[in-house]
Amino acid sequence: MTDSAQPAAKAADAKPAKPAKPPAPEDKPFAEFVPNLLIPALAKEIEAYGGPNCELSFEQGPMPVVGSSCWQVKGTLPSGRRFWLCFTSDSISSAKTIALAESGSEPSLLESFLIDEKKMTQALLVSRLVQRLNGQKWLGAN
Repeated sequence: MTDSAQPAAKAADAKPAKPAKPPAPEDKPFAEFVPNLLIPALAKEIEAYGGPNCELSFEQGPMPVVGSSCWQVKGTLPSGRRFWLCFTSDSISSAKTIALAESGSEPSLLESFLIDEKKMTQALLVSRLVQRLNGQKWLGAN
């Protein structure tokens, strides 16, 4: 084999590169992930659970009860019940809290949310939030 034939032989022996895995939804920037992926998935799951169509928004503002600034997903159910999923920074892996309020009242308690999870995913956020709302008997035929 000549020196000029060696590179061609090596290229023929090389395995084709695996296609790159698409990035996980959670790898998107926080400000893109929450409104474009998390909120639609949450709305869909609430409806699938038998819950009413709810109003969801994403904003930065004062955290319920304590007033410190945070990023939050705010939800309002047709019955007037409200919930807040708060992120202490612009990352889904940041510390999270949840606050709930019955119709006509203000939230009076902040609860830690998903504090023991090592890896945060969209599916985990959605399922646990819907599970928490259902635990309040706010969804479906409870």
